Amino acid sequence: MVVKVQEAKTRLSAILAEVERGAEVVIARGDTPVARLIPMVDLPAREWGFVPYRVPLSFFEGLPDAELDAWGQ
Repeated sequence: MVVKVQEAKTRLSAILAEVERGAEVVIARGDTPVARLIPMVDLPAREWGFVPYRVPLSFFEGLPDAELDAWGQ
């Protein structure tokens, strides 16, 4: 469904209800589409460790004095 900006402003609650039921709505300024409203999709939760990477132990070592000085510490 395509609606003009003024209609979208006037009927926002009704348009959102349609989107919640699965409709896709395009909002147009004149004849030019400028936005698309689509239903939100719940993404599955990601488990910790989904990226195969381990932080090296050197990451936890203190920085050299020259590096700390460069950061104003």
